Amino acid sequence: MIPDIDHAYLEEVLLQLLAIPSPVGLTDAAVRYAAGRFEALGIPYVLTRRGAIRATLAGREERPARAIVAHLDTLGAMVRALKDNGRLAIVPIGHWSARFAEGARLTIFTDTGRLRGTCLPLKSSGHAFGDEVDTQPVGWDHVEVRVDAPVHDRAGLEAAGINVGDWIAVDPQPEIQPGGYINSRYLDDKAAVAALLTACKAVRDHGLALPVDVHPLLTLTEEVGSGASAALHGEVAELVSLDIAIAAPGQNTSEHSATVCMQDMSGPFDYHLTHKLIALAKTHGIALRRDVFKYYRTDAAAAVEAGNDIRTAMLGFGADASHAQERTHRDALSALTKMIIAYMTSEPVARRDCRPMGSLQGFTEQLQPGDMAPPQTPLPAPGDFLDPFTPAKR
Repeated sequence: MIPDIDHAYLEEVLLQLLAIPSPVGLTDAAVRYAAGRFEALGIPYVLTRRGAIRATLAGREERPARAIVAHLDTLGAMVRALKDNGRLAIVPIGHWSARFAEGARLTIFTDTGRLRGTCLPLKSSGHAFGDEVDTQPVGWDHVEVRVDAPVHDRAGLEAAGINVGDWIAVDPQPEIQPGGYINSRYLDDKAAVAALLTACKAVRDHGLALPVDVHPLLTLTEEVGSGASAALHGEVAELVSLDIAIAAPGQNTSEHSATVCMQDMSGPFDYHLTHKLIALAKTHGIALRRDVFKYYRTDAAAAVEAGNDIRTAMLGFGADASHAQERTHRDALSALTKMIIAYMTSEPVARRDCRPMGSLQGFTEQLQPGDMAPPQTPLPAPGDFLDPFTPAKR
């Protein structure tokens, strides 16, 4: 039985996370916040050198342990050049379109403080440029940051303390509607972090028994591809990555449910772990959809590419407009949180996985011999329809 979700806690954590800027490389404050949340729940944790968090919820047995991963880092930008017109050229941190930076309010973090500004197209006034406002190209070379300071040239920018390489965080602009819709930048992946912490709270509040150790893992560089490449250890046999799921035309994901991704651009996820999650959703009556994402990767890919021999799966909250003005619904976050709890309290895929190497005994099965017999039409014997020295009969 899955306990009720503490929605007030989930939304409190989400809004507090959104209030902390954390573009890749500027994540210390988010790490300190998340560590404090684990401490408040009485959950022990350790940090890597750069600040990835590995917490531990002790189970009946230490292995085969499982990790549940979400990332604290977000998209952002960085100052590329100080321009002669007193504005800033920028490059993205992570992979996102300049189309969604246009018009955004933002903070520039300098070596000595912070400044506010706005990202604008190079031609931003219809009164000055007419139709050229609509016909100018889209891209990071075609936007600039207008700084909220009396600066009109490069020297003014330097005097204001701005340097090449300063980090930029775009405002999240969160809005939670009474009907349950949640709009904000950076729901990817702060909504998943909030869901994971809420699931951990449910385990603590209700004294839920865990068959094996569970390691909530919060990473720092998912948006640039390296993600969960360091904080795992040898006892971890299963990893479920929590991330945004793509609700868009041609996709099967819904903003009102959780999603299990069957394959992303890194290839298929583990057959057995993925189907275990599907079975758990059916058992507990949790809204879960299956989907395939063509232009997508998660912390799971980074973990495998780092050499970890682990089963991986991906669970997500359905959301519209990923890496833009994202929107999800309370239903999706509730479903994801319930899926996390169901997974934490379930048995591992295979007890054999407690050892990195072993015999065939206890190894998983997929296809049975009867499933492998392909339908086959027998070919006629050529001698039955061809004479040795004559053309084929017509």
